[in-house]
Amino acid sequence: MDAEPNRAASTREQWEQQADRMLAAVRPYAAPGKGLIHLPGPESRSGRWSDGLEGFARTFLLAGFRLSAAEPGSDPNLERLAAWYAAGLETGADPDSTGRWPTLAEVGQAKVECASIALALHESRRWIWDTLSPRARVNLVTWMSGMLGTPVPDNNWVWFRAVTEAFLRSVGGPWSKDDIEYAQARTEDWYAGEGWYSDGEPAPGELRNFDYYNGWALHFYPLWYCRISGPDAEPGVLDRYRARLRRYLDDARHLVGADGAPLMQGRSLTYRFAMLAPFWAGAVFDATVLPPGQTRRLANSVLRYFVRSGAFDERGLLPIGWHGPFEAMREDYSGSGSPYWASKGFAGLVLPPDHPAWTAAEEPLPIERGDFTRTLRRAAWIVSGTKSDGVVRVAQHGADHSPTSRLVLDEPVYARHGYSTHAAPEYRAHYPLDSHIALIAPDGRASHRRPARPMYLGDGVAVSRHRVHWWRGQGPLPNYGRGAPGEAEFDLGPWLTTASAVHGPLEVRLARIDPWPEDPVPGHPHAPDAATAASSGPWRLRFGGWALAGRETLKPRYSSHCCWAMREHDALASTIAGLRGNLEPGWTGSRDSNPLGPNSLIPWLATAGDARVGEVYAVLVVLSGSVAGPTSVHGIMVEAHPDGSVSVSWPDRQQTNVPLRAPRYPVT
Repeated sequence: MDAEPNRAASTREQWEQQADRMLAAVRPYAAPGKGLIHLPGPESRSGRWSDGLEGFARTFLLAGFRLSAAEPGSDPNLERLAAWYAAGLETGADPDSTGRWPTLAEVGQAKVECASIALALHESRRWIWDTLSPRARVNLVTWMSGMLGTPVPDNNWVWFRAVTEAFLRSVGGPWSKDDIEYAQARTEDWYAGEGWYSDGEPAPGELRNFDYYNGWALHFYPLWYCRISGPDAEPGVLDRYRARLRRYLDDARHLVGADGAPLMQGRSLTYRFAMLAPFWAGAVFDATVLPPGQTRRLANSVLRYFVRSGAFDERGLLPIGWHGPFEAMREDYSGSGSPYWASKGFAGLVLPPDHPAWTAAEEPLPIERGDFTRTLRRAAWIVSGTKSDGVVRVAQHGADHSPTSRLVLDEPVYARHGYSTHAAPEYRAHYPLDSHIALIAPDGRASHRRPARPMYLGDGVAVSRHRVHWWRGQGPLPNYGRGAPGEAEFDLGPWLTTASAVHGPLEVRLARIDPWPEDPVPGHPHAPDAATAASSGPWRLRFGGWALAGRETLKPRYSSHCCWAMREHDALASTIAGLRGNLEPGWTGSRDSNPLGPNSLIPWLATAGDARVGEVYAVLVVLSGSVAGPTSVHGIMVEAHPDGSVSVSWPDRQQTNVPLRAPRYPVT
């Protein structure tokens, strides 16, 4: 690779050059003393001081990976890099400095950044820690010791404490056996099996929080804890964590498109190529089923995807967003330094240059080898990939990130029926539509899905159920349901059973309104006899298709039973077509609501009149570069049976049976 800014990496030398450009780009924004880096962009809820620490810590993590495999004295540029961050460490940890960091007691977010500093200090130990003055070491140990026994959220944060204390133990500082044992014990509680962790529990005993934190936190930190701890690590934990990562990576490698695009699902997507962290950890710890050439192919493809898509701005910085800036996807804990958790995507630099992950010939990804349909049972996902267009899709019926006992607003990154590498959820400040099934109340409000409860999961089939509810508020939805509103702010409706039957690029989505149950949601103040106008109906049933986004203006096309749109530059199309029930087409265009492009369009179908309780409705939804329009339904038949099951016949004459039965109480 030449010196052209932000050109994609493919060899180790090019990865090093990309890392060097990223590190050089942030230095002009350092405060005097270099301990705080105030990058341009919005402030997080923790404030500017915390964000400055975040800018330092997350880029220091990248510097730590960059220095790890190199010998001190081997490269003057690396000597300058180490000296720059050493100066920042001395300033930041000095309690008397005007450029100091907030303590962990002053700002809770500092606990996250403390773990990055600890990890980076370990990786750059020969370059930085071993050369620091005694006073600087004492100050760092004192600052980091605020972790001991400090309260942390009961999720991946437990490992920020454990990783920090592993480093403190390695340098003779204070540490807490109880803190480390707690992290390990809670990780066992959150292990759902088959390589998947829930990032905490939305309610005791419920494992539903599935997203990228599974890989870039709950697999990554336990293994790096073992790396920092060395012989001090507890017997057996390394082997346990390695085995689980191997199993997870066998699934995770199927969640990357042929162009390197990762699946767009879950929070903190602005971390972008941080999703490479577990893949690199697999290579570092001999904990992967991927051949070295496939690890290399996947990592190169993902980084190249983001670089070519404009993830770095004209200053060489990573703004909040996915491709370019897209502030709508920002969570309130994210500030201008947050995107630099992407530094985890460079963890492979700790491997020596002659490691096979850097030298082996690239091998194709699963999506490049052929079509696949894969059932991820713990997340209740059906994953389908098609080689012809390189698209990966997920039918989502279980990773809800909300307790089953509490009604909440639908969140774009969790509550949709479908997620993909080539389509993003709409960040719309009103009611859900894309890849969503809703009852439309007489006043026009769309119902919400969360919490969805998985009912059945089989080969190519997933079924879930949820209690329909409508938010009573007006205007923009508050924070997409995290923490507000309360349950009394919803109108309560019937159960809605929905299902996905997947066959190659084709997905049949089914819905049935079930009779009003005898009991309301536990603890909900609205009993059936107190039904509001919205909850008593009548309603229209609406199926939303995939949101298609791009730079060009997208034009809808439609027939009597179908609506679709196609991008000109790559022929990717979103299609929705009716298969069962009296459904009529429509479409909704939007501007600046999708991270994949400024223009987006969502095709949809809705009942022409009132939806009927007990009736099975069916549509075909397709996101494909080769299948589009009304002809996509040819050869597909849907038949509902008296026992509550539904059979779907496909164009190749294969058949899928869907158990759309309606027990009184949803069960997993």
